[in-house]
Amino acid sequence: MNAAFFVIVLVAFLVGGYHQLSWVPAGADDVSPMAALGTAMVEAAGGSVTLAIGLVGMMALFLGLMKVAEAGGLLTIIAKTLRPLMVRAFPDVPADHPAMGAMILNMSANALGLANAATPFGIRAMQELDKLNPVKGTASNAMALFLALNTSSVTLLPTGVIALRVAAGSQDPAGILPTTLFATCVSTAAAFGAVKLFQRFSPVTSAASGAETAVPTGELASQEDLLEISPETASGAYPGWVSVTALAAIVALIPLAVAYGDAVSPWIIPGLMMGLLGFGVARGVRVYEVFVDGARDGFQVALRIIPYLVAILVAVAMLRESGALGIIVGWLTPLTATVGLPGDALPMALMRPLSGSGAYGILASTIQDPAIGPDSYTGYLVSTFQGSTETTFYVLAVYYGAVQVRRIRHTLAAALTADIAGIIGAVIACSYLYGGR
Repeated sequence: MNAAFFVIVLVAFLVGGYHQLSWVPAGADDVSPMAALGTAMVEAAGGSVTLAIGLVGMMALFLGLMKVAEAGGLLTIIAKTLRPLMVRAFPDVPADHPAMGAMILNMSANALGLANAATPFGIRAMQELDKLNPVKGTASNAMALFLALNTSSVTLLPTGVIALRVAAGSQDPAGILPTTLFATCVSTAAAFGAVKLFQRFSPVTSAASGAETAVPTGELASQEDLLEISPETASGAYPGWVSVTALAAIVALIPLAVAYGDAVSPWIIPGLMMGLLGFGVARGVRVYEVFVDGARDGFQVALRIIPYLVAILVAVAMLRESGALGIIVGWLTPLTATVGLPGDALPMALMRPLSGSGAYGILASTIQDPAIGPDSYTGYLVSTFQGSTETTFYVLAVYYGAVQVRRIRHTLAAALTADIAGIIGAVIACSYLYGGR
């Protein structure tokens, strides 16, 4: 992350400096390139704090709900239901550890397009994974895998993108459901494979000393912790048919999401709150007190991530304002256009891993452009990019910042690999379904 942060700032500074040296004022009110760059940096720094403050409410809400779910035993039930799959994916995490349920809730929220709900669940999962991490400040293999899967999560219902397409006058706003599902399946498979490959070349090191530390699989927690949460002392997993039934139900949601996505999406967040609180009441949980306790944790976490947001968002703002991003787009357009990625969609593909708000702005301007529209090939493609890829640098900054992890090891390489795979998957799916438009 240190190298990525410095390279972005360096490239932006060099491009901005070049434009400054060749700048000729067009009028008295014309702003010089370096002055505009400085203004963008200051605005991004202020905006990152505003964003973090805005996250406080969402963090408090969803971590409060998660605390209710945990107190009622829902996370344990979910973890035991999907235990066969999760144990194979995360062999370093004990099967009945709270991290399992938190990760599943995060992935479920991402699948439903609930970015605001997924973030608090994901941060809680990172906090639980950090309890199992023997080398504080350095990402464990489980953390790296979870982050990569989070940035590439299979998406059944990209609710926000569908709503934007409706606002843009699309005649087929839910037409991106199959393309988004295909692209995220491709990116998730790529993320899993990349993490397992890259971790072989990225040993765990101490953030303080830099010395390699051997961490055998299954020995990430202290012996006392393992005694408390190991399968031998906890209730066993549900029978295999329960896991199969649960996975079959998830698969069955795919055609339902395609057919009824518009009708279902407004119910998701209110239904999530009602369902979790209702579960807590049924299990005898004092839902108000427990919710407030969890919300308090969300408030504290949201404040801790402000420095990480400032660093990433300022660097991205410099890249955009300096014109470096436009130069990269100009270089790549002749090449990408030959493989189904037109120049009008390329800025979206490049911006999505860097800035969620920037990508959202590009998406809105693209599909509202009368020359393109939401139902053209480019309109479907940029919509699929928004629904099937994640703001990688933002996610890494927020999730790792919440647990003070500075050595991210192979996480960024694996996440960017998943982003590239998702873009390729989106191009393939959109070319197949809408290539003639």
